[in-house]
Amino acid sequence: MTTKTKRFFLPESEIPTQWYNIQADMVGKPMPPLNPATREPLKPSDLYPIFAKALADQELNQTDAWIDIPEAVREQYKNYRSTPLVRAYGLEKALGTPAHIYFKNESVSPVGSHKLNSAVAQAYYCKQEGVTNITTETGAGQWGAALSYAAKAFGLELAVYMVKISYEQKPYRRSIMQTFGAQVTASPSMSTKAGRKILTEHPNYQGSLGTAISEAIELAMSTPNCKYTLGSVLSHVTLHQT
Repeated sequence: MTTKTKRFFLPESEIPTQWYNIQADMVGKPMPPLNPATREPLKPSDLYPIFAKALADQELNQTDAWIDIPEAVREQYKNYRSTPLVRAYGLEKALGTPAHIYFKNESVSPVGSHKLNSAVAQAYYCKQEGVTNITTETGAGQWGAALSYAAKAFGLELAVYMVKISYEQKPYRRSIMQTFGAQVTASPSMSTKAGRKILTEHPNYQGSLGTAISEAIELAMSTPNCKYTLGSVLSHVTLHQT
């Protein structure tokens, strides 16, 4: 009987030392976002009040194809990376295909998703800059859980605005964040001007990511030594997944 290997692991010694920045190799590079105040192409310094400087620099970097992964981040990665590449024999059979199909199982990280890959990096860069507090938003809770773990690892205080409907429907995700020491608030809340305005106009509003982002950014901008972090959408988040 032939034994089929289902899971394939990269040895710890071969875990990459650099992230790959695909923008540097793109012939048609993405158009730069515009500064909403000046309508000019955004510069990294425009983002410094909100994000850690290193993250703002990575966000708009279109020249360096390879960016070194800090050793402290790699040490955290070693706790769960590399995650297994799994051969999908059942799917191959169901499709009747001669092709080999694989999927990357990122659910085996300490918080159960790939989002920890960027959370660790973002927390590290905030810590290196001397930041003591960070804020973020979360919908279903995967990003909030990941950042809670990362904040604890690097000794940062974290405030999470969680979309209210998810806050009520997914208490276990909220518990994970709180276990790692995060302060979790249902959004919209009465703790920010944005939240109070929404609740005044729509008392039964169940929240949205946009609302939670507004509250998290407002708190970051009004709290000394605090930065905002984001778990999706931006280029530096994609970078940390390579």
